[in-house]
Parts: sequence; C-alpha cells; structure tokens
Amino acid sequence: MTRMTLVYGGSPNDREKAIASVAPNTGASVIMEGLPDGTGVLEALAATSQLQLQRIAPGCPCCHGNLTVRVTLNRMLRQAPQTIYLGIADASHLPAIREFLQEDQYQQRLSLGTEIDCSQ
Repeated sequence: MTRMTLVYGGSPNDREKAIASVAPNTGASVIMEGLPDGTGVLEALAATSQLQLQRIAPGCPCCHGNLTVRVTLNRMLRQAPQTIYLGIADASHLPAIREFLQEDQYQQRLSLGTEIDCSQ
C-alpha cells in the first residue's frame, strides 16, 4: 500500500522545500501542481536520488485538472512507490481531493497519511 501525503498552501518553493525535507531518498514519488519560482529543489533531489518527480499544470486538481491528476497518479502507482507526495496550491480543494483519493479504485492501493500545511 502506498502512503499519500498531501502538501498544500504557501508558495511552490515552500511546498517543494517541505517535501524535500521529509521525502526519503528511495521509494518516493512527487506530483507537483504548478512550476517552481526558479530552480526547484525537487529537481536537484530527483537528480541525486530515486525520487520520481512529475509536474502538472496549475489549476483546480479536483475540477478541470482532475483527469491529469488521475492519469499521473495511476502511472505512479504502477511503479508501487512507498510514498507519493501531492503538492497542491489551494487548500480549499482538499475535501474534494481526499474524496477522490478514497474512491474504490484507490482504496486498496493508497492510504492517506499526514498532511503538510505550508501556509504557516
């Protein structure tokens, strides 16, 4: 079972730094909404470890970005990472994201872990 950690709020760089500080060197994958404010720290981490990083276009991940998130997530799950970090900009979408992550297709594959709030 893959643990899913939601990382939200703050700037893109805040979310990247938060993930980089807790992501293990092996067995982790990251889906980041949006682009970093310059050189992303996750690119450097991915280059020197087994971290898998996928960026998706900014936008509502539970509405018009839903298909992109699902496709990216399903591709990652095929590789059976220990943890997936999902970095999203807007915490107002968390209830809808949690809901789709608990759908039947994900219940046997994902467990929701602790969340990281970067807005503080």
